[in-house]
Amino acid sequence: MNNEEFIFVTGATGFLGVQLVRELLARQPNARLALLIRDRAGKPGRQRADAIVPAADRSRVEVYPGDVSQDKLGLDSAAYLRLTAETTRVIHCAATVRFDHTLEEARQINVEGTRRILDFAAGMRKLENLAYVGTAYVAGERTGLVLESELAVGQGYRNTYEQTKAEAEALVRSRLGSLPGVILRPSIIVGDSRTGVTSSFKMMYWPLKIYARGLWRTVPGFPDAVLDIVPVDYVAASVAQLVFDEAAQGGTVHLCAGPRGSATIDQVARRAMEYFHAPEPRYVDPKFFFAAVRPLLFMALWGRKRRVLSDGRAYRDYFTMRMQFDTANAERLLAPAGVCPPPVLDYLDRLFHYCVASDWGRNPVSAQ
Repeated sequence: MNNEEFIFVTGATGFLGVQLVRELLARQPNARLALLIRDRAGKPGRQRADAIVPAADRSRVEVYPGDVSQDKLGLDSAAYLRLTAETTRVIHCAATVRFDHTLEEARQINVEGTRRILDFAAGMRKLENLAYVGTAYVAGERTGLVLESELAVGQGYRNTYEQTKAEAEALVRSRLGSLPGVILRPSIIVGDSRTGVTSSFKMMYWPLKIYARGLWRTVPGFPDAVLDIVPVDYVAASVAQLVFDEAAQGGTVHLCAGPRGSATIDQVARRAMEYFHAPEPRYVDPKFFFAAVRPLLFMALWGRKRRVLSDGRAYRDYFTMRMQFDTANAERLLAPAGVCPPPVLDYLDRLFHYCVASDWGRNPVSAQ
């Protein structure tokens, strides 16, 4: 391990990135961080960084205005040269997670952004490791057990996010022979397992909210569909651990609940039913629902329930998944360090509690 660690991080202001930055600062008290952060109107990168970095650690954090979708990451020549000369480790988290981007829009960020990071890393003089944070859902429409060693096996994809993350991972794999690196694949990232705190109310939170509020109880999916979620604290700790683990280099690691820790849609729904005192969920065959029921409901309903029908289309495939993610590499590499994902059902109530306490993100509350 380099005694003068200088870690370059993209995506630092994202849901995972914020937790990761704090995890790195806590775990590596002598390390310096370089954060690539986009300037926004009225809010420059330095100001955005100060909102996530504890005041006591700001002297160890350098902020570089930039963007992975731009040539040379949007950096000026002096900054680019300095970073390639001094960086020892790279963690690439930046990505678009939107499902509604066109293929070209998603590729520009997820694939070309990754290509630029790989080219950037290839020019580094002191690079020890590169951690690429992808997603377990590069598995696309597969069923059954998905191995960490597998990527393209002829599967289709549900959206441009999955497809472009698979293309980006293929690009990373093609460079791992010449670059020291590891591919990390989290599943659906949710709030902190200890406090329930989250800054992102997407993915499972949206259907949970409409169910908890009594707006909808019909699930166009299967009760035995698999829900693999992982808390952000586990994923951040795993990334911070594995970017320093030489044994992980060249491999792919599922940061997932896995077959032993995941839950079914029905298990989660029934726990939510008890917590929110909601009506029992009603399951409908998804093909029948979207072919026959939804068009009729869309004509008959108005207001909030019609918006639910419209917004819910992005989530429909995630109620039908029947695949599990193998976690053999994760267990081998992380368990000895005491980093293990808690079973989904063990912390669900803490997630629910934070949703209520924060009014689904409208009134953020501090972790206790």
